[in-house]
Amino acid sequence: MRRNRHQRRRHKTATELNITAFMNLMVVLVPFLLMTAVFTHMSILELNLPKPDGNSAEKNSPSFELKLIIKKDALVLADSKGGLIKRLAVSRAAYPFQQLTETLKQVKARFPEKTNITILSQQDTTYETLIHAMDAVRAYKTLQDGKVILAELFPAISIGDAPR
Repeated sequence: MRRNRHQRRRHKTATELNITAFMNLMVVLVPFLLMTAVFTHMSILELNLPKPDGNSAEKNSPSFELKLIIKKDALVLADSKGGLIKRLAVSRAAYPFQQLTETLKQVKARFPEKTNITILSQQDTTYETLIHAMDAVRAYKTLQDGKVILAELFPAISIGDAPR
C-alpha cells in the first residue's frame, strides 16, 4: 500500500494555467472600453476671494463696485455708490439669469472699463445656481459677422457671503 501512495504522488503532473481565453477577452475589451470612454472637460475659473481679516478690502475699496446678491426669492444687482440697480424676482422657481445679463449689458455700456463684480450668495444657495450666476455675469453670446461669439461683461469675479 505504501508503494501505491508514492506512485500516485509521482505520477501527478503539474497542470498548466490556460489563459488564452482571458487574453482574447482583454484584446477585445480594452480597445472597446477606450473607444467608449467619456473624457471630461473641466474649465477653471479664477476667483478673487476676500481676505481673512476683512479690513483690507474696505481700505482699498474702489469708487464703483458692482455686487450681485443671490437670495432665495430674487437676484439683487447693486453698486457701492448708488445702491440698488435692479431687483430681479424669481419666477417659477427659476432665477432670471437672462434678464440679469441684459441689465449687465446696460451697465457695461455705461462703464466699459469696469471688469470686476462681486457675487454674494446665501449659505443655502445651490452650486448650480452659483455657476449659472457666474456664467451670466462673465459673458454673453452675440452675433458678429454671422458668427456667434462670447462678448465680455465682468470676467473678474469675486465671491463671498451675502449679508443677512
